[in-house]
Amino acid sequence: MSAVDEQQKIEHQIELATRAAALVKDEPTVHRLRSFAEELSRKLRRMMRRGKVRARAFELWEQAGRPANRDLEFWLEAERQIEDDRDEQRRPGAPER
Repeated sequence: MSAVDEQQKIEHQIELATRAAALVKDEPTVHRLRSFAEELSRKLRRMMRRGKVRARAFELWEQAGRPANRDLEFWLEAERQIEDDRDEQRRPGAPER
């Protein structure tokens, strides 16, 4: 299954759990459905972040001339850059992207 297919599957599951929670009257079941939807949302965010890091690490590797045996270095730098971008966006008054 491709990452896009997996993402669509998770998005669909979130939608179904959210709809079901709105229809169910039993409060413990509503709570479980909402918790499940939130857990899926966290999984989806991790997947999307991993994809961003992978793409950025590849860009960095190419810019460096595709050196061998430095994949961890580029991955860690990409993670740092993605985190810095995320932190910057969360600051009050940060410009919208």
